[in-house]
Amino acid sequence: MIEVVSVTKKGQATIPKRLRKKYGITNKVFFEENEKGIIIKPVPTPSEEFGSLKGSFNGKTARELLDEGRKEEFEQDNEWNKRIKRLRSANV
Repeated sequence: MIEVVSVTKKGQATIPKRLRKKYGITNKVFFEENEKGIIIKPVPTPSEEFGSLKGSFNGKTARELLDEGRKEEFEQDNEWNKRIKRLRSANV
């Protein structure tokens, strides 16, 4: 099916409601140019874009991952501090 839409002086065109609904266009779109013309694709939402990574993080939130990383760094720092204290006390 072909649909004709008007383009304003600013270059704005309205994507027909039927197509917005069918392709899940809600906010932004990509314009891709190829040898046949222009392809318009919806920009995925962050939850769609990063949804495929959720399994990699065992369902943890970014905050939980950050807290775990900081805890590991804190424990490593404590271990280094203990080693440094032992070396200093051995050299005294």
